[in-house]
Amino acid sequence: MSVTCLRVRAVCRAVNYGRCFSRTSAVNTSAKVGDSLPSVDLFENDPGTKVNTAEAFASGKHIIFGVPGAFTPGCSKTHLPGYTEDFSKLEAKGVKSVNCVSVNDPFVMQAWGENQGAAGKVRMLADTCGAFTSQLGLDLPAVKDVLGNVRCKRFAMVVNDGKIEKLNVEPDGTGLTCSLSTSLCDGL
Repeated sequence: MSVTCLRVRAVCRAVNYGRCFSRTSAVNTSAKVGDSLPSVDLFENDPGTKVNTAEAFASGKHIIFGVPGAFTPGCSKTHLPGYTEDFSKLEAKGVKSVNCVSVNDPFVMQAWGENQGAAGKVRMLADTCGAFTSQLGLDLPAVKDVLGNVRCKRFAMVVNDGKIEKLNVEPDGTGLTCSLSTSLCDGL
């Protein structure tokens, strides 16, 4: 059997069994509460609209949550919709902005945000080369065979005046528990 055939079979099995990303056993994150955010350029809507993380989140309280990929099932059915639905609650608790980060291109992130009704609530930020994800130690290399490259572990953080105040990283990097809006909102 050819290597290509084996890979196709593996992907088909993974798709049929839903959560195909769970190959990582433990969270290995270098970012921690109290750390300053790294200074990295993310992109919003197109390659010409840079958002520097150190500047954009320097003052006030912000939420940044990361997802393995735009338009993936868990991200589209649960993770992003939760933050979109809870936007008013988060805003009432003093959150200045809610931001979704994924290792995708800005065009995909923009289209996904439009598809999900996130406009005016959640900023869709593309970490095109994974620099932000990598500097936080939140890389998810186990999905490379399925999603084409290293992606971001599923996480949620509260950033206050440029420093990480709270950081929730899913234990397997892909689950849908501690990084959800409801989990983060309760602790604000």
